[in-house]
Amino acid sequence: MDIAIIGGGASGLAAALAARESLDNAVTVFERQNRVGRKLLATGNGRCNLTNLNACPDNYHGGEPAFSGPALYRFGPEQTLAWFKDLGLATRAEPSGRVYPLSDTAGSVVDVLRLALEARGGCLQCALPIARAEKAGGRFLLTGPLGERFTADRLIVACGGAAGARVGGVRSGYEILRSFGHGCTALRPSLVQLKTGGAWTRAMKGVRTQAHVTLEREGAVLASASGEVQFTDYGLTGPAIYDISRAAAEQAEGAWVYLRLLPELDKVDIIEYMKNKRNNFSDYKAENLLSGVLHNSISRTVLRRAQIPLEARLWALSDAALDQIADGLERFGLPLTGTLGFEDAQVTAGGVDTSGFDPETMASRLVPGLYACGEVLDVDGDCGGYNLQWAWSSGRLAGLAAGGLLEDGL
Repeated sequence: MDIAIIGGGASGLAAALAARESLDNAVTVFERQNRVGRKLLATGNGRCNLTNLNACPDNYHGGEPAFSGPALYRFGPEQTLAWFKDLGLATRAEPSGRVYPLSDTAGSVVDVLRLALEARGGCLQCALPIARAEKAGGRFLLTGPLGERFTADRLIVACGGAAGARVGGVRSGYEILRSFGHGCTALRPSLVQLKTGGAWTRAMKGVRTQAHVTLEREGAVLASASGEVQFTDYGLTGPAIYDISRAAAEQAEGAWVYLRLLPELDKVDIIEYMKNKRNNFSDYKAENLLSGVLHNSISRTVLRRAQIPLEARLWALSDAALDQIADGLERFGLPLTGTLGFEDAQVTAGGVDTSGFDPETMASRLVPGLYACGEVLDVDGDCGGYNLQWAWSSGRLAGLAAGGLLEDGL
């Protein structure tokens, strides 16, 4: 059987390797860039957070969140790590559940996938974007940019999404699947930095801290997360920010981001700490009040917002002033003005409507022989390896189904 796969990213390579498990299947991967896996190389800051041991359907979003279930059940984190081990990749897991290659280099992941596919006789056609796909006479006809023609019995669309345009994000997958009659939901950047005006965050640019973050509007909590936050000249970034960014992109107007800057301490503990500091070091300047618990840039900014002169002596700070400072540490509020765009986003929220596909096989309900997997579908995961797990799970399922191997298990 001739199987064509459009897209040489994570899901496309997983699909190709799965389909090629039968030597009766001729598999060709069409990749528009000069090499496969370029977007994969950028994941995890170049380290490639390739899965999360805790991945389950609850970590995924979209019009039908349960759509991810069958693929994850068949090929979850445990099966994924065993698969990579068979391909020759050594991995290590962190206490958070995030898994990285032992080399700490995304290139190792791309290499084992590419080399395995070449060893198994798969064909990689790089620098060859597919401009158009159609079905005629029971076969798929693919057209390249210069009018090149290719045919296949089965077609898997694994083009990825619009996010990460600098490293390979595209919209061609949506267009191809639309041409076959499939619908597409609204697209939004996810796992992306937030813009908050920059006035206060600019003073703390580059500083990282642990915080509990909530996204709120008119008193209602829209999303929350805990973890690392980094301040930038335009706003906020970091894992905790990525976790609330999907909601921020969807409901930015009128929303505020609140940081609890000492998440392990409650207000009573914070006030007690400051009173002890005032009593024991009364002649210290106010700018040193929080020097034992916060980065100096953050503590100075909190004091400025509370209108506490940095040169004031601790003995001069009233209990009311300490209470005001504690409030600032508990709810450091910043107005949300938006998110950065698809160029900076790690993932696309939204995509091709999953109601048009069978979650047990990734097969189109509209066009026999057509499959889709990965980010092109309306499925996006939380920050921490969940999106790559979806790529492996859905890609392998699509490849096995297209290759007539699904009944043999995974």
